[in-house]
Amino acid sequence: MKTIKEVISNVNIVEVVGDTSLPVSAIVSDSRKALKDMMFVAVKGTQTDGHNYIPKVIEQGCVIIVVEQIPQVINEGIVYIQVNNTSEALGQISSNFYNNPSEKLKLVAITGTNGKTTCATLLFNLFTKLGHSCGLLSTVQNQINEQIIPATHTTPDAISLNKLLADMVDAGCEYVFMEASSHSIEQNRIAGLTITGAAFTNITQDHLDYHHTFDNYIKAKKKLFDNLDIDAFALYNKDDRNGSIMVQNTKAAKYSFALNAPADFKAKIIECDFNGLLLNIDGEEAWYRLVGRFNAYNILTVYAVAFLLGKSKEEIITALSNLGSVTGRFDYFMSPKKLMAIIDYAHTPDALQNVLQTINDIRSRNETLYTIIGCGGNRDAGKRPMMAKVAAEMSDKVIFTSDNPRDENPETIIDQMQVGVSALHYKKTLRIVDRREAIKTAVSMANPMDIILLAGKGHETYQEIAGVKHEFDDKKIIIELIEKLEK
Repeated sequence: MKTIKEVISNVNIVEVVGDTSLPVSAIVSDSRKALKDMMFVAVKGTQTDGHNYIPKVIEQGCVIIVVEQIPQVINEGIVYIQVNNTSEALGQISSNFYNNPSEKLKLVAITGTNGKTTCATLLFNLFTKLGHSCGLLSTVQNQINEQIIPATHTTPDAISLNKLLADMVDAGCEYVFMEASSHSIEQNRIAGLTITGAAFTNITQDHLDYHHTFDNYIKAKKKLFDNLDIDAFALYNKDDRNGSIMVQNTKAAKYSFALNAPADFKAKIIECDFNGLLLNIDGEEAWYRLVGRFNAYNILTVYAVAFLLGKSKEEIITALSNLGSVTGRFDYFMSPKKLMAIIDYAHTPDALQNVLQTINDIRSRNETLYTIIGCGGNRDAGKRPMMAKVAAEMSDKVIFTSDNPRDENPETIIDQMQVGVSALHYKKTLRIVDRREAIKTAVSMANPMDIILLAGKGHETYQEIAGVKHEFDDKKIIIELIEKLEK
């Protein structure tokens, strides 16, 4: 068992009151779990402040407490460790407690509004195919080689994250590919990690319910690159106007990728249809099984990361061209009567536009494109009319429905979405709050050769309503309804 002194190594300490030779059995930031021999880190969260629960954790027998301010009344026998920022200290403390697992791995972090899951998952699959033992930390799932661990957040909290990384070290993993959400960066969940390299995919409006301004959102993403070490790499999308901003102050080696601008890693789309993409990457042509221009960026990101990790052009392209799409990301099904259903996680205006643009670029226009779309409750309300505007302008028919309404009234969410629909497009829209009924309606209206895009939830197998998660799998439901209709 580690001592307090070992656990707080390399942490920016302001003051320590008490005996640092005491053993630490666990690190916790949840006051309900703080018991004897555990270290409680009092973190100021968005809802509550851990400092308010210090008397409670002392009552529960916890005697090791990390704080930003030592209480005026000091309890005898309690060890107080004062730091400037407890959320930042929690990262380093967790890393120390689990023997600094990120130092023993090649850890790559992917950040951006769209493409994080696809890039991280493709990298995991690519390096696994190349014979390496790998770990994955993603929105869809966490994975240690073949072992799948359900994910509750895009990026876990600092304690869970370091525990997972330690498990990956124990399992012999060489590489770990991690999504780094803006929330996790801002909340210091990845503080204390040794990151081999980071990649920036793109940035468009999202999460302004949390960050409040787009500038704050950019700064949150940028912090990942600001904190990279000199021996790390920083890869960015040069076609994104904020790409170069991300790496302005980084100490890491900078590399760029692009389809349009001159860059270190270049790709060109030669062909694109519903079967995939023919791309030229750095002079090498190959067919890839992912669809759409946005996936050309994802493939190029993965290629660049793999190259920077020391893989050759030939082995990357050979393995990457054999990989399929990621669950819930342009995940399509063609019925026996040629009705196409596409399930995609697109939940930002830009992501929805990318998917619809891809469909419109490929289709003949003799068929009808139906889009079923909602917006999540308790999330950035500013993007709701923007999502509806994109859907209405780029589809033949649109059904507004529920996504995960959470604690909001789904009718109100749809009202806010419909504000974005112009009078010109209003007649092509319907509103059906019940998501299953919305899917059923689109399936019953569609003819053979038509296309139904079911956007917003992708890989999710639940619908969250008023604090309760109900079983709901978009792909499973639409396939079931199509098969029933075509019998």
